[in-house]
Amino acid sequence: MRTPLTWLRRNLVVIAGIGTLAYMILPNVVVTVFSFNNPSGRFNYAWQEFSLDAWKDPCGVADMCGSLGLSLQIALWSTLVATALGTAVAFALVRYRFRARGAVNSLIFLPMAMPEIVMAASLLALFLNMGIRLGFWTILIAHIMFCLSFVVAAVKARVLSMDPRLEEAARDLYAGPVQTFVRVTLPIAAPGIAAGALLSFALSFDDFIITNFNSGNTVTFPMFVWGSAQRGTPVQINVIGTAMFVIAVLVVLAGQTVGNRRKKAQPK
Repeated sequence: MRTPLTWLRRNLVVIAGIGTLAYMILPNVVVTVFSFNNPSGRFNYAWQEFSLDAWKDPCGVADMCGSLGLSLQIALWSTLVATALGTAVAFALVRYRFRARGAVNSLIFLPMAMPEIVMAASLLALFLNMGIRLGFWTILIAHIMFCLSFVVAAVKARVLSMDPRLEEAARDLYAGPVQTFVRVTLPIAAPGIAAGALLSFALSFDDFIITNFNSGNTVTFPMFVWGSAQRGTPVQINVIGTAMFVIAVLVVLAGQTVGNRRKKAQPK
């Protein structure tokens, strides 16, 4: 006979997975719900009444959309540069043997293991000693530096799993190095590159500690949110957070849909 304990043992992994997923999504649900709130005071912490005012005017708070645009710009540029450099570094570490390869392989992951506040203070000292004015460019350089490690990790894992016989087959069919890379190597490595790019964008857009140390008078969206929390949290912050969450979910679903269609299209 099946007992409740037997059923629980068989479905324990599924229950734990659903519980973990619910725990991770709960903050996003709270942010989404309170984006439709009409608070009576400055702080959007208690539910008052349903309202669409914040959604109708998401830029109603002064300087918020300006800081959002700046964060998006920095995240985009840091993602492009970090993805290009990280992909090249990942291929070099996997495919080639050179002096100090082990040291480079270890140092490239140092920003992932180092506490953010240590890296932020180190970069600040570097910029000040070099006489570089803090602002947009120092933030961009700092973001590229710590995003690079995550791109290398994602792309390197993908390159290590690639079958070298596919590239050898392309060369046997008289494909040149460039043609082999564009038509064989790059499509296979594309999921890892895309994962590294998405992770890089999310980390750059969300960063506060390193940005706060090296921003000068420049205010990004996370810094704007932190400053607003001291005076009162406008509902528009929840609107932007909800929109970013929905966009991220749509991007992931689109990637899954494209991947499933490609698998179905492949001959068995």
